[in-house]
Amino acid sequence: MFSHQPWYHGNITRSTAEDLLSKAGKDGSFLLRGSESVQGAYALCVLYQNCVYTYRILPNEDKKLSVQASEGVPIRFFSVLPDLVEAYYKENMGLVTHLQYAVQKEEEPEEEPEPVSLPPQLPPRNITSNECKDSHSDSSRGTDRGTELARPSISDTCIQRLQQIDISNLPEEHQKSIQEYFCSSVCLDAEQVQNGNPTLPHFKKLTQSICKNLNSEIARTLPSLEALQKVLDQPLSPGAGRLRSQHSGDANQSVAFKLEQLTKLIYSVEDKTKNAVFESVGYDGGHRKSLIPPVTFEVKCDSLGISNKMYLKVDVEGGKVYFKKSKDGPEDKYFVHNKILQLVKSQKMHNRLVLVVETEKEKTQRKDFVFDDTKKREGFCQLLQQMKNKHSGKPEPDMITIFVGTWNMGNANPPQNITSWFQSKGQGKTHDDTASQIPHDIYVIGTQEDPLGEKEWIETVRGALRDITNISFKQIATQTLWSIRILVLAKPEHENRFSHVFCDSVKTGIANALGNKGAVGVSFMFNRTSFGFVNSHLTSGSEKKLRRNQNCVSILRFLNLGDKKVNPFDITHRFTHLFWLGDLNYRVDLPAQEAENIVMKIKQQQYQELLARDQLNTEREEEKVFLDYVEEEITFAPTYRFERDTRERYAYTKAKATGTKYNLPSWCDRVLRKSYPMAHVVCNSYGCANDIMTSDHSPVFATFDVGVTSQFVSKNDLSKDAQGAIKIMNCVAVLLTKSKTKFFIEYHSSCLEKFVKSPEGENQENTEGSIKVRFSGQVELTPIIADPEYLLDQHILICIKSTDCDESYGEGCVALRSAENSFTEFCIKLTHHGERTGRLTGGIQLPKSDGKQTEKLYDFIKVGDDPGAGKGKSGDNTKIPEDGQPPEMFDNPLYGSMSSSRGSKDHLPPPDAHFSFPKTDLDADRQHPVPTPRFRSFTCSETKPQSSSATNTMSSGLQPQNITKKPVVPSRSEGGMIGPNRPPVPMKSRPGQPQELQPKPRDYRDSSELPSKLRQQTRQGQPKDGHHETQQPQLKMGRPLK
Repeated sequence: MFSHQPWYHGNITRSTAEDLLSKAGKDGSFLLRGSESVQGAYALCVLYQNCVYTYRILPNEDKKLSVQASEGVPIRFFSVLPDLVEAYYKENMGLVTHLQYAVQKEEEPEEEPEPVSLPPQLPPRNITSNECKDSHSDSSRGTDRGTELARPSISDTCIQRLQQIDISNLPEEHQKSIQEYFCSSVCLDAEQVQNGNPTLPHFKKLTQSICKNLNSEIARTLPSLEALQKVLDQPLSPGAGRLRSQHSGDANQSVAFKLEQLTKLIYSVEDKTKNAVFESVGYDGGHRKSLIPPVTFEVKCDSLGISNKMYLKVDVEGGKVYFKKSKDGPEDKYFVHNKILQLVKSQKMHNRLVLVVETEKEKTQRKDFVFDDTKKREGFCQLLQQMKNKHSGKPEPDMITIFVGTWNMGNANPPQNITSWFQSKGQGKTHDDTASQIPHDIYVIGTQEDPLGEKEWIETVRGALRDITNISFKQIATQTLWSIRILVLAKPEHENRFSHVFCDSVKTGIANALGNKGAVGVSFMFNRTSFGFVNSHLTSGSEKKLRRNQNCVSILRFLNLGDKKVNPFDITHRFTHLFWLGDLNYRVDLPAQEAENIVMKIKQQQYQELLARDQLNTEREEEKVFLDYVEEEITFAPTYRFERDTRERYAYTKAKATGTKYNLPSWCDRVLRKSYPMAHVVCNSYGCANDIMTSDHSPVFATFDVGVTSQFVSKNDLSKDAQGAIKIMNCVAVLLTKSKTKFFIEYHSSCLEKFVKSPEGENQENTEGSIKVRFSGQVELTPIIADPEYLLDQHILICIKSTDCDESYGEGCVALRSAENSFTEFCIKLTHHGERTGRLTGGIQLPKSDGKQTEKLYDFIKVGDDPGAGKGKSGDNTKIPEDGQPPEMFDNPLYGSMSSSRGSKDHLPPPDAHFSFPKTDLDADRQHPVPTPRFRSFTCSETKPQSSSATNTMSSGLQPQNITKKPVVPSRSEGGMIGPNRPPVPMKSRPGQPQELQPKPRDYRDSSELPSKLRQQTRQGQPKDGHHETQQPQLKMGRPLK
């Protein structure tokens, strides 16, 4: 193999190869790497005049290698790469210049071996039966041999241990058998092992003797169980038949094996009995049973300036909210679910909520309530959202809830009760008790250092969920790599909504060969929405953050999940929603002498000063890892490294042969996410359970409301085929590369029958280290379904490729919802294998729509203006400031001011903040299209410029950060999606993507009357005396006011 050749760099990325060649700086410098576009091919990278030229080396059917060089040059074939490289040292071989200077591979620092869980060692091979009887052997046989024999024999060791145990209560024959085995027979077994027989026959004889009565009991029990199974399962299952024949035919069968088979059979019989009984009574596991009992909230209601106490009783199953003056008062005043039009959360008062309801007189009325605290308000909102979902009458959901949990179990069995983890109880942003009984649709559980078998862990989790929800959750997928595991469970009613389930794993341990560190992943389609989940256990050690970053890149590149048709894209862009969880092992980067100071600040809950030194936060801010991922604000204590069986003390020192090692308290266990632009996702909780203490890590939980789509059914006249295409025009890319090549664009989407390639772009000069590419003309993409309502839920994946080696130079995503039936300009960031590679600007236009859009259930809850803060019209007149920065939004109403936190870690800065190219450089010579863009109001989270000062402030001491925010004017929020650190306020654009404006769903906060002539027809199955939702044309999603 040629891996030892200095010029071969293996699977390094294209950008890494460019950096190495730039450092070499000589014309004719070269290296070889693995191709990113063709498996089994290579890429020859050559430096000439400060530009990098890339040539593909492809194998033919006979595995002969050839270089794709200039036209007119005869193709030469080579058997091995060294011969090919040697030949191209000659001039005039079709390359831009001949090969001269091989760029050597950078030496990687040797990794300190980490503790690896291996199978138990066999007995020492030096022990014989004679040595067992006389352990005092002559030590003159040699120094090494004498050292070995100086150790106590296995017989002596076991006898000493046996003498320390009280065995007087054991049967006399059992005592005699055990003593006899450890005195003599154990040495005979050791001799057998030394001779190559690891079956331990004398130990088997001992267990057979001890379990003699158990064997007879098994023989007596099995026929009864088999008869029971015959009744429940015809014909007799193969497993049961095998067990019976094995038992009767082999009297020497291992007792452990028999017990294992017996256990499996009992499990099988129990499951089949449950299924048979449930089916006979029409019971389907409990998920149609009334799971959520009515919950009553004490609130205050302002009436004529007087604050009065009231009680709100929420009956999710009955679909009603009762308004009562006393807790036990009459329930004569209530609103049915379809009369509750909207919930509006106050931005200033974190416990205030407005209910917009429809009255009998066809008018809307605002009811203003103040809850005891924010968590009670959130619990009330979650219950009402659940009620809306349950009684919506929709055949398929457009929003589901997902639980994501990660726990490093520390190679210890879990405690009996782990339900608090799945109920999001503990520290941080947690669920209120009133909402803890609401079952999630999907549970994704990642574990590391998991000592349990796969089946045992699955049954443990399912049992805990059954205790909480009375639902028998279905297993969707599981994947295990050594002790790293991911498990996906779902409600039984969703089982048929899952498809395209894939699992994979990547090893990142020593030399990327050991699976003690690495990642496991699961992907699937839920109806028409793609999901990906990655559970990783990265390299440990405070000083190894760069190695952890490399682990992440390896996982991004080689974890094979999702749609294989989108090969140019790694898992970052393959899924509508991607969740990355696990023991990421990033530490608080402070000196060891700060340990006591850290513990003190944790006790005082001064987390922000420590989070300012969190390695994952600083690496993300410097765009070295998890580019554009989002993490909810951390408001819980570090989850590592605790003393086991307590959460009062951190065990931050560890004695090793080389001295004391410090493991400072850190947030090792994290949950991050990345979704397509303008896709709905809301984080409802993020924290850790503090009553599960068997490990030195605490379990971490996060829960999300996630928007999903289903098979589209058009409301338009099917006899008239919708015509039209998605038009993309005037694209200009700025690529951070020194490569000298031509480029084209590939457009991928599930709404297209196949991907589309653009014409070759025109390269233009740009600043040092980058190139501008202009793609003139217009590209038309023909969708499978041209209905605009369908297209608004779709996304276009964009990949910019080189013509010479067909490799990607950057990928991005455009939400078609941003076009909203008019021409819209877009500006997206380009990334590749977790690195920023440039940006792309252009325009997009969708076919015109004459129909109305269907409302989404997640538009039910909004964050809006406070009562008395005006008419709420300011949002319609919000303008972008002259400096081009979007307006800020208020602080997180759940968790107070972000002014002391590093809150910008999950807000994407505008593209200009990442590149030193002036805006006019892209727009000065751009041809403006005829359609006129519409300007809409929008609200946007705070964006902070990237600054290197964050790392400069990291001195040896802990210094609090002073981050101030500009005062802003509240603007009316509009529908759809929320920022990662905020409650469910629909967000219309992400910072840095000003083109992606959210359409405006129904908003009842400013309307006072619903004209009867515009009343919506009663839904099928609704009682006629119920309250009907109405919709005014001027308030349709995506329509301007007329």
